[in-house]
Amino acid sequence: MDYTPEAGSITMFSTSWCGYCRRLKSQLDAQGIGYTEVNIEEVEGTAELVESLNGGNQTVPTVIFPDGTTATNPSLADVRTRLAA
Repeated sequence: MDYTPEAGSITMFSTSWCGYCRRLKSQLDAQGIGYTEVNIEEVEGTAELVESLNGGNQTVPTVIFPDGTTATNPSLADVRTRLAA
């Protein structure tokens, strides 16, 4: 499956217990930035995808941008900058 998001939004891989994920979601909501959340504990194959993007680690939040690039635990400023590029 292709998780590349639409322009102006991101795909965020997360878990239900991830505090960094909750923080980023609340910041994105406050800024009106769209995102699709994918829980790697519930969606088959996504934990392996996150591992492949993070050198074998299931680190969340892992974000995919519209241009196909990724970031691990990015700041809100990073997300805004990369969406504006």
